[in-house]
Amino acid sequence: MPRTKKHPTEKNALSLLKEDHHKVRGLLAELADSTERATTKREELLAEIERELKIHTTIEEQIFYPAFRDATEKAEDRKLYFEALEEHHVVDTVLSELKSTDLASETFAAKAKVLKDLVEHHAEEEETEMFPRARKLLGREGLVRLGEELAQAKVSLTERVLTQLVELVRP
Repeated sequence: MPRTKKHPTEKNALSLLKEDHHKVRGLLAELADSTERATTKREELLAEIERELKIHTTIEEQIFYPAFRDATEKAEDRKLYFEALEEHHVVDTVLSELKSTDLASETFAAKAKVLKDLVEHHAEEEETEMFPRARKLLGREGLVRLGEELAQAKVSLTERVLTQLVELVRP
């Protein structure tokens, strides 16, 4: 049976989500390393981190997680699904608190570090536990289809976020 060639730009769901993890980890590291005097930089980084996390968690919660959950056969896999949702909730809570914290404070630095640790833990768990299970449960073709769906949703959400930002700054 001939193997179909993978299109060079074709990404499966797991590689797309891992790219997001890598990007957000870098932004969070930059934020955690910033100083109390770098308030403008902190504000810009926080806005970018929030944008990236919102888009990423939305596509995971609306597309990837349900596909994973529906393919699960074991209670252990369903547990991964529910834990991932709860971890998103905790990240949202810390992010919300961080946004209302004085950028020049030591509290901001502490919350930024906690957010970084939470996201790193979550991404690591997904990449080492959930993604290998998803690879087995959904197969290559299923992951490619999901990747296309995730990529389309990501573009749509990004456009929506940018439109909202433009509307906020219009006179």
